[in-house]
Amino acid sequence: MTSVALCTINSSARSIARLCQVSRSAHGTADFHSFVARYSTLRKCAFLPGGKWSFIRAGTRQMSQSSPGRISLGRYGKGVFLAAGAAAVTGVLAAGVSHFQRAEMATKISKVEEEEGNIRERCKSFMSVPVTDIKVLEQRKDAMSTRMEMLIMETQAEFCRALEEVDGGSFRVDRWSRKEGGGGISCVMQDGKVFEKAGVNVSVVFGNLTEEAARQMRSRGKVLKGKDGKLPFCAMGVSSVIHPKNPHIPTVHFNYRYFEIEEADGTKQWWFGGGTDLTPVYIDLEDAAHFHKTLKEACDKHHPKYYPDFKKWCDNYFYVRHRGETRGIGGIFFDDLDSPNQEEVFNFVKSCAKTVVPCYLPIVNKHLNDSFTPEEKDWQQVRRGRYVEFNLVYDRGVKFGLATPGSRIESILMSLPLTARWEYMHEPTKGTKEAEMLEVLRNPKEWI
Repeated sequence: MTSVALCTINSSARSIARLCQVSRSAHGTADFHSFVARYSTLRKCAFLPGGKWSFIRAGTRQMSQSSPGRISLGRYGKGVFLAAGAAAVTGVLAAGVSHFQRAEMATKISKVEEEEGNIRERCKSFMSVPVTDIKVLEQRKDAMSTRMEMLIMETQAEFCRALEEVDGGSFRVDRWSRKEGGGGISCVMQDGKVFEKAGVNVSVVFGNLTEEAARQMRSRGKVLKGKDGKLPFCAMGVSSVIHPKNPHIPTVHFNYRYFEIEEADGTKQWWFGGGTDLTPVYIDLEDAAHFHKTLKEACDKHHPKYYPDFKKWCDNYFYVRHRGETRGIGGIFFDDLDSPNQEEVFNFVKSCAKTVVPCYLPIVNKHLNDSFTPEEKDWQQVRRGRYVEFNLVYDRGVKFGLATPGSRIESILMSLPLTARWEYMHEPTKGTKEAEMLEVLRNPKEWI
């Protein structure tokens, strides 16, 4: 939609009426009069109702929540000055845009520094020093790869410390390197008081994609053009699977990752993926509602369709096809996310990563002292068997890891429980809590 603004130039620039179309911006709003006040060359402007101009005004940092600092002057050919002397106004606007762009860049950098802090100081709270050398991270602190590595290290540390506080045990921290490039940090706790096996891994790897890995990506619609058969890539992520001892405490899984591929002409493709999902052994409606509500609140900060779309994607992705049932009660899942732009997708991923403690730890604390029977423990073992089946047969992360030379197998298979059970032709008795659980897994439902 467009609105018409009648702009008057002051006497020094000759008082000439200008009729201009100003595009409505979807990326934040600011009154056009603020623009006029900033530049004395434009003495006054009558801005008709319904139209708004999006920009950053130096000094005030006015911006929208959804897209900080986006300048929108309308599409070429639409913001046309219809009266004579347009060149004079265009010159003023061009100078203004240049000024605003510089202000926008400075504002974005200062905002990132303010929110994300000093790299060296942040590293002190991690479970280990980052995979990438701290000096390198500082040198390229504004690069998305650096910001994502810091986020996944932070997520690992926050989740591990929250689990240690509940369990009373401590994580074993293993650093590993990959000769082809990169490495990772695996944090694992086994045979704790609360958690039978808890793993929280970070990996930052780079090199050239194997043909098998490239084939998997092409099968998802990626158009990849390598040079001499090579596709340089950089991949990083944090992933976790928690298997509690008590069958009334659910298993949780989350994974947030970033991928870059450099094509033959030097251009880069990038995308984010991830999600968080819950796998209970028994249905607890309050737990399910809390878990999904926490994820929905994070999604709703960025787009109202994210939660319903990614909840459905999660139900479809974590589906054990040969069993005809989902792995758990879902959550959110997304992959190949590369729009609307890199900054906005990163902020969405950051919001999701910040939910891993509040969506899960209250559920753990609620059931810490729940009693359980040997039969309930057996049912937990059967459900773990289904978990193993999905991870080894369908999971993209496991398949990519096994297809990547130099991958650390122990870290890839960290998601598997210490114990599981396969019973021949097992089917729970009708009317039992186990049968209720199986019905939900065969027919996914809405929880909020």
